[in-house]
Amino acid sequence: MSGLLDLLNSPIGSQIIKGVAGQAGESEQKTAGVLSMALPLLMGAMKKNTATPEGAQGLMSALTNKHDGSILDNLGGLFGGGVDDNVMNDGQGILNHVLGAKQPQVENALSQKAGVSSDTVATILKVAAPLLMGVLGKQARNENVVESNGIGNLLGGLLGGDENSNKEQSLIESFLDSDGDGSILDDVAGMVLGGSNKGGGSGIGGLLGGLFGK
Repeated sequence: MSGLLDLLNSPIGSQIIKGVAGQAGESEQKTAGVLSMALPLLMGAMKKNTATPEGAQGLMSALTNKHDGSILDNLGGLFGGGVDDNVMNDGQGILNHVLGAKQPQVENALSQKAGVSSDTVATILKVAAPLLMGVLGKQARNENVVESNGIGNLLGGLLGGDENSNKEQSLIESFLDSDGDGSILDDVAGMVLGGSNKGGGSGIGGLLGGLFGK
């Protein structure tokens, strides 16, 4: 999680939160709360998709071509005057691929947990998805990941590699696989909020604590 956590704790992270909040018409605090839960879920879903060679190759191709990290180089331009429709449509395409039919379930569960409307969550996810892909693309370049078989390790490293993080990843996969009412998100959110994070800043548990200095 270090790359993602470092990003959200950085001035760029503050700019992302502020920009996404402006686009969604929501407070920065609530937007940060949605992002703190949504980003690990999206990354967990991506990791699950890369379990197949086809999924791994598809993500590698996307990171090599369209999502190389350059979106992070001009956030002022991205958010100035509102996020371009092309970026929003790209975000929806990523969500369709990553979450599929689970997207409404994810949005509703995040809405209940964060105390914002599901429409607001949907907007936040559409903006966040291309940014997350940009983070992965930049990380892939920094770590010189050029083969699809290295994508799973890249995602695993960003999610955190300790035992606690593996449990968190398992919960995320259970949520994405479930046909229930989204109650599993309570467990995931509890970890995001730091309740089970015994290792300090690593893993999903440190994400929201890092955002709000807990």
